[in-house]
Amino acid sequence: MKKTRKLRSQKTGLAPGALVHVGERRTAQTDIALFEYDAAALRETRFASLAASREHVRGPGTLWLNVHGLHEPEVMAEIGRRFGLHPLVLEDILNTDQRPKVDDYGDYLYLVARIFEYDAASGTVGSDQVSIVLGADFVLTFQERPTGTFDPLRERLRADKGQVRKLGADYLAYSLLDTVVDRYFSVLEQLTERTEALEDRLLEKATPALLKEIHEIKRESLVMRRAVWPLREVINLLTRADQRFFKAETQPYLRDIYDHTVHVIESLEGIRDLIAGMLDIYLSSVSNRVNLEVRILTVIATLFMPAALIAGIFGMNFRSMPLIADSDGFLVALGMMATIAAIMVTVFWRRRWLG
Repeated sequence: MKKTRKLRSQKTGLAPGALVHVGERRTAQTDIALFEYDAAALRETRFASLAASREHVRGPGTLWLNVHGLHEPEVMAEIGRRFGLHPLVLEDILNTDQRPKVDDYGDYLYLVARIFEYDAASGTVGSDQVSIVLGADFVLTFQERPTGTFDPLRERLRADKGQVRKLGADYLAYSLLDTVVDRYFSVLEQLTERTEALEDRLLEKATPALLKEIHEIKRESLVMRRAVWPLREVINLLTRADQRFFKAETQPYLRDIYDHTVHVIESLEGIRDLIAGMLDIYLSSVSNRVNLEVRILTVIATLFMPAALIAGIFGMNFRSMPLIADSDGFLVALGMMATIAAIMVTVFWRRRWLG
């Protein structure tokens, strides 16, 4: 499928809350999946059309609606109508370049986070926006495309493992955030391994190609850092907020996510320090190589200076000069040049100027 990308400039002049998709279209069609569950039962439904979703009758318990594909504003409008979402929330969901944040709309919370994945083939880090709406008994998630990030959570719901089925929507929202943050550690491990391998190659020999890789890693780590820093503040706000959305028994889990985000940030700082050190190593290696080349050229020029001096002396236009009339004068001059050069090479070698 050909990728198309819409920019924010296309919304210029539109009213606030206008439903215009901003970003890259990453799915051929929108996929809507619904989980309705409680401690006793689970019902899973997929909607092939908006008409089918309108005919659905909600059951008891907690509801989790997940949407893959954000390029169809009419789908967002229908979901907003069914759950009473503010137009600005729908607008933010469709704008896929949001920074992590949390907004309180009274009856529900709107959260934005970013999902990262590492592409080993290209050595790049890709990111997708995930929007989470948390209400009293429902959770809505909106993703740009299927990434498999929440598949383990779906399997836990189907197999009734853990506490997800037994607890409410707030624990489900915590589980989603925890899954997102855990994904960061997987990306960090691969990014750290690539950074350390690059450092070993740099210590062997610094090349311009390695400098390009250093800047690529620096850019990828900066992209992650820009997403994790505000997410830490989002989690911190959730742990300090009132208990309208996250009950007291869920708060310790949120504090655990906060600790994980701090760990991720510290790991990113470590990668940044490694990158700064590698840049210093590269610059030092280039400087040393230039100094060595200049030293070699200086030694060569110095070796030829006595020869040039002798040739210049014997090239002066005087009627009477030593060795001018001697048949062996030319060989004597060459011998003097060779002797002085050999002495200088010996001195340079003993002083380790040739290594």
